[in-house]
Amino acid sequence: MYTADLGRVRHRFDDLKHLLAAATPERSGDRLAGLGARSAEERIAARTALANLPLRHFLNELVVPYEADEVSRLIIDTHDSSAFQPIAHLTVGEFRDWLLRNETQAVTLASVASGITPEMAAAVSKLMRNQDLIAVARKVRVVTAFRNTLGLPGRLAVRLQPNHPTDDPKGIAASIADGLTMGCGDAVIGINPATDSIGAADTLLRLIDDIRERFAVPTQSCVLTHVTNTIELVNGGAPVDLCFQSIAGTEAANRGFGIDLTVLAEGDDATRSLRRGSVGDNVMYFETGQGSALSAEAHHGVDQQTLEARAYAVARAFRPLLVNTVVGFIGPEYLYDGKQITRAALEDNFCGKLLGLPMGVDVCYTNHTTADQDDMDSLLTLLGVAGTTFVIGVPGADDIMLNYQSTSFHDALYVRDVLRLRPAPEFEAWLASIDLLDGQGRVRELDGSALPHPLLTGAVHA
Repeated sequence: MYTADLGRVRHRFDDLKHLLAAATPERSGDRLAGLGARSAEERIAARTALANLPLRHFLNELVVPYEADEVSRLIIDTHDSSAFQPIAHLTVGEFRDWLLRNETQAVTLASVASGITPEMAAAVSKLMRNQDLIAVARKVRVVTAFRNTLGLPGRLAVRLQPNHPTDDPKGIAASIADGLTMGCGDAVIGINPATDSIGAADTLLRLIDDIRERFAVPTQSCVLTHVTNTIELVNGGAPVDLCFQSIAGTEAANRGFGIDLTVLAEGDDATRSLRRGSVGDNVMYFETGQGSALSAEAHHGVDQQTLEARAYAVARAFRPLLVNTVVGFIGPEYLYDGKQITRAALEDNFCGKLLGLPMGVDVCYTNHTTADQDDMDSLLTLLGVAGTTFVIGVPGADDIMLNYQSTSFHDALYVRDVLRLRPAPEFEAWLASIDLLDGQGRVRELDGSALPHPLLTGAVHA
């Protein structure tokens, strides 16, 4: 039991998961699950008790039992005690102060990353204001590579997401050309297929690969199908660059996705065997999102933000090229409005980077959420300041296949411009080589008086 006295009132918390849930900022998903603080006073009491908790305690009390959950076993069995030593004497509150010190910079943060458990990261995030999450995440650098290099300082990559409701090749090709001419696509050209058909996925992979090779684009492709489909595509000779899978923070939630750690390892091995990378060999792409375990009724009474951080332990085990939280996609039942979406995105970016992941965010919301594009503009700007690895680029910010609102190619141009951020270096050099950058290194406007750029016409007729 954990206690904290506020005035004459003593607040009690039965166990660690109760304490973590009560310390979490307000969100609709925890309320739906019957978790979280019952009052602002109780939330402050929980944060007080949490601040005084030694970091070592998280190695002894697990929020999901070791014997019942392979994610818990992964967290404990892979914990790096040597990396943990520099922070092992700290409480959660002292850990927050240590992270915010000017002396604690990128090299130091990288050296302790493998010693930080997801629950430690989640706990310290609950004591932080938004500006704290931004300030620390900005200091962390996680660099990965496949055909280009992602995560370098002063860079912001973009996943080009050319989804189509019928997987029409011409429609997808037009969206790819549109995105490339606006400097998007260095993170990945990644399609969410409209069906689970292996044949359709093969067609889409070959479409992207043809455009990529025809125009010598230094990027990677991905069709976001199930990992078992990707293994079948590899075995069938498809041009697979990256292996995608949605993941969660408990074994039971991952079973709901039809996966376990063994299946993920098989996908990683199969994709890596193709050796298609030119500057690196990070081949996995994971997506996450707060609320996935709750929606699968697999949350074990743990708050959704802590479970989200546990999903990052799964990702970390496979040295991914990309990880992104699709932060507002599940809906208002889990993140009610723009304020909750913003807070969750900053938490996810912070926790993922602190744990050593190349973290990106799909700045998004569903149409029945109390949020709008102004909220997304603000969040996109905050994430750019916080050094997120990549964001999403969708034609017009409206995904017409998944039916949700994200960020557009134009939004990526905006945030790169105002924050002086640039694409991945190999991709930037390619943009310059095909005359798509102006004298200041910005993407050149293709106005109506100019002839269509060869990329626009060539990609559609590829």
